Amino acid sequence: MIPGSEVRRRGGYRISPVCRRQVAAAERLAAERAVDAVMFTGRSRGSGPSEAEQMRAVWAGPDVELVVEPRARTTAENAARTLPLLRERGMKRALVVTAPLHVFRSRFFFTRVYGRAGIRTELHAVRALPSPRAVVWELGAAPLCRRQLRAVEAELGRAEAP
Repeated sequence: MIPGSEVRRRGGYRISPVCRRQVAAAERLAAERAVDAVMFTGRSRGSGPSEAEQMRAVWAGPDVELVVEPRARTTAENAARTLPLLRERGMKRALVVTAPLHVFRSRFFFTRVYGRAGIRTELHAVRALPSPRAVVWELGAAPLCRRQLRAVEAELGRAEAP
């Protein structure tokens, strides 16, 4: 599982250098652990390809099922919108590959959302120095975590209702 991260470049939004490191780390981990599938999750702010589609396009790892979830806007939605994809495949374990600074919010959302579904979650942080922008982003996002968790739990509840 790789949540996306993008930066504005000429011509639109592109996955960030740290996101490319996440993909490279996932390639190595997929080869070492013989995984069944790799999921990319994240939307596009512009009219171009989503973060998930861009990550899939740069994948150079083992020949495994590559799953794209192109709608999630937040880390909470990354977890909630990939959960049905894990369930469809009968997966009971997930490895989330993320940026070092992002590991705290990733752990908060993925372990709760996946854990309630009986899916064991492990996190792997890539080696990267956090940018000042990333520090500010994470500090600004932290107070929103509980509200975002309630929102995705409600979304999942609606999806499971008969």
